[in-house]
Amino acid sequence: MKKNLKKIFYKLYKMSIYIPNYVKYLMDFYLFKKKSDNRFKLNFFNKTPCLEDNTKNTSFDTHYIYHPAWAARIIKEINPRLHIDISSTLHFCSILSAFIPIKFYDYRPAKIHLSNLESLSANLTKLFFEDESIESLSCMHTIEHIGLGRYGDPIDPSGDIKAIKELKRVVKKGGNLLFVVPIGGTPEIIFNSHRTYTFDQIILFFKEFELKKFSLVPNQYPNTNFIENATKQEADDQTFGCGCFWFIKK
Repeated sequence: MKKNLKKIFYKLYKMSIYIPNYVKYLMDFYLFKKKSDNRFKLNFFNKTPCLEDNTKNTSFDTHYIYHPAWAARIIKEINPRLHIDISSTLHFCSILSAFIPIKFYDYRPAKIHLSNLESLSANLTKLFFEDESIESLSCMHTIEHIGLGRYGDPIDPSGDIKAIKELKRVVKKGGNLLFVVPIGGTPEIIFNSHRTYTFDQIILFFKEFELKKFSLVPNQYPNTNFIENATKQEADDQTFGCGCFWFIKK
């Protein structure tokens, strides 16, 4: 009973926040109707009130804006003949394919058709690539989900470790790996959403690689969206930061 009351009060609270916005919406509707040049049919019952968009600044998901932008700049610097991506955001692969050939692999392949972009199927824990065969590889905001069942993959507490071993196996010596995961001062699992790793864990996982660059999308520093050259301490200060690692295989 108490839980239901809390839910009701929370809904009422949320509604109360938007009442002024809805009043303004109605006023805007009738003002627009009054000024309308009748080029479009305007029907009060055919509407979608958007009450959260009238803000001073445009909001965005810092993790998913900054890490693809970070990776794209590095790939421009590397300038590979072909880039392989495994399960990163489709926004990254689709835009990057305008400039460089991309092969995108996912456990749930995307039905996307663009020039310079191939979308194919792969299981990150059992990649079919030959040993040391890839010059330029990215796997970003992906490993933390492997083995949690969220995307229909088998439950496997060691799924992330298996996937990391596969990434390490397929990169050429001297090749590049762009690797992004949630990062913080304490390792934890938020089941079945994701894992959060520590900086030290990632460095240990990739001890056969040189860390060329580490950048960070912090969640703990007010007014700081992105740190281009971040430190271990800055990573350890986070609870759910976004750690961006550029590794080169030794």
